[in-house]
Amino acid sequence: MGWRLAHTYAEQLPGLFHSPVSPTPVRHPQVVVLNAPLAETLGLDADALSSDEGAAIFGGNALPDGARPIAQAYAGHQFGHFATLGDGRAILLGEQIAPDGRRLDIQLKGAGPTPYSRRGDGRAALGAMLRELIISEAMHALGIPTSRSLAVVSTGEPVYRERTLAGAVLTRVAASHIRVGTFEWAAAHRDHAALAALADYTRRRHYPGIGDAGRPHLALFDAVVERQAALVARWQLVGFIHGVMNTDNMALSGETIDYGPCAFMDAYDPATVFSSIDHNGRYAYGNQPAIAQWNLARLAEAMLPLFDPRQETAIELATSAMDRFASLFHRHWMDGMRAKLGLLAEEADDGALANDLLEWMQRSGADYTNTFRMLSRPGDAGQAAVRDAAFAAWHTRWRSRLQRQPQPEAEVVARMGAHNPAVIPRNHKVEEALAAATEAGDMSATARLLEVLASPWDHERDRPAFSSPPVPGGPAYQTFCGT
Repeated sequence: MGWRLAHTYAEQLPGLFHSPVSPTPVRHPQVVVLNAPLAETLGLDADALSSDEGAAIFGGNALPDGARPIAQAYAGHQFGHFATLGDGRAILLGEQIAPDGRRLDIQLKGAGPTPYSRRGDGRAALGAMLRELIISEAMHALGIPTSRSLAVVSTGEPVYRERTLAGAVLTRVAASHIRVGTFEWAAAHRDHAALAALADYTRRRHYPGIGDAGRPHLALFDAVVERQAALVARWQLVGFIHGVMNTDNMALSGETIDYGPCAFMDAYDPATVFSSIDHNGRYAYGNQPAIAQWNLARLAEAMLPLFDPRQETAIELATSAMDRFASLFHRHWMDGMRAKLGLLAEEADDGALANDLLEWMQRSGADYTNTFRMLSRPGDAGQAAVRDAAFAAWHTRWRSRLQRQPQPEAEVVARMGAHNPAVIPRNHKVEEALAAATEAGDMSATARLLEVLASPWDHERDRPAFSSPPVPGGPAYQTFCGT
């Protein structure tokens, strides 16, 4: 099948961070979705993976050549409260060495109980696993760093949540599963040697350019701050809401990971929350940058002994590094917002121009994605200005700003089209696909949705069924973590 599995995480890190465990076989594994393009990228044979033998591997009934399954240990702050955690339903088979030399974790999610299951069943439901596949592949198509989904198999077994659901296992592919919570785990055990080993391993695996000069551990933290600022800015620019930004869900690789109650915003509102358990809006869309910085502060606390043996000096170094986050995030966000607005140079009032548009969108209940898509079509934007006096005033300012640029309009429009998606995973379309799959066994809606989402920048084809927001007046949309 093309498996080339390595195991540096287990070989180079002490047993504090992992436990051997075998997947629990399921009754009748069947491949529901196979991501053939991703399989090819990984150097795997998609046809072989589609077979019964492939289904057995994806379901946990058999192991691929060279697998040494483990569950990873980590802690985390969940909604602000510290807890010891670990992979309660995920099992790492190994690190696939892709043809281009990349090292990528291959993990089964929903593969049965582990030493960290905390009395959980270790299983996953088909709807939640399909949601992760749909949203993660959409994020990949949008160019946002993310874990990906290689396959979803049905298990032929039920799982019991609020109601009985069809069981499934998802095969997740990620640069790694090292989290802020992994460092918190070592810090909670007061194991300095393990903490240093984890930092060195993370630096070698994800930030090899840092080298060993100066303060390598502080340099690692600096690099993580930079990547997280860039990542969350990109979330904000497309209206993505992670939904559960606990520290165990922040990967040090800089990828989006752990898709639970995630969704994309329709009407613009910074207070938007979709998660059924986020009652106070801790992880609302507008709070995501501040929460990312809060999570990084927890990482800094865990890494303090590595920055300097003198605590006061270590705190000063960590604080200085943390203080960079806000300006880094703002720079990445402004770069992206200028691209969305077709601005090819910097002017001092660009931030006000962008924020005034967002304020109009919030007051008018305008759709976030479609507003920027409309701006990418000068004729449509002009017609909108005729219909709405408040928007017309902003539109006049924006057109004046564009006219101060020397670039022709065609270049401006092309830039906007490359940064304003024509389609996103609309929540009602995702739910339609999941309902068809879980209630009727019909995967055609999921296949069609995945096909559309694979080309988010295709403005030539008009697909109103996939770009229209939900009908006004419907029930408030909620998502669930799936555990």
